Amino acid sequence: MRSMSSLIHKLKTDFWQLNFLPAEQFSWSPVTKTVFYAANEPNAPLLLLHELGHATLEHHDYQRDISLLAMETAAWGVAAELASTYKVRMSDDVIQDHLDTYRDWLHARSTCPECGATGYQTEARQYRCVACSHEWRVNEARGCALRRYQVRASIKEPRHY
Repeated sequence: MRSMSSLIHKLKTDFWQLNFLPAEQFSWSPVTKTVFYAANEPNAPLLLLHELGHATLEHHDYQRDISLLAMETAAWGVAAELASTYKVRMSDDVIQDHLDTYRDWLHARSTCPECGATGYQTEARQYRCVACSHEWRVNEARGCALRRYQVRASIKEPRHY
């Protein structure tokens, strides 16, 4: 198994068109073409390959929340392919645990705050319930707590759930 520093060195050589920078957390910036990594995180080599997956797939933005889950799944697929090339230990448990966070995020966003049924996304950050027709907005909530707001034309101030 390759050490994190030797992996980063090899990736910088093989993916010379990308930047690799240490950071507080793992992420991919398509604007600066930078893979950010937190070397001391558990499973850091695999997480680094996951972010590299986003880079090689040229992930930028998403229109629907379900698209984010699809992008995450695709990036993990690339990470799994790269793992053997770069001698990084693969762990399906780690992959599924990370995907579960997105599945939970998506489920929380799509759960109707009025009746608890599952809704569907009607536009960016807006949902509608299939059971009671209630509509609500959500914040981005990828790195913070989820907030849902009632959509009402007659009320200017959002109602928090």
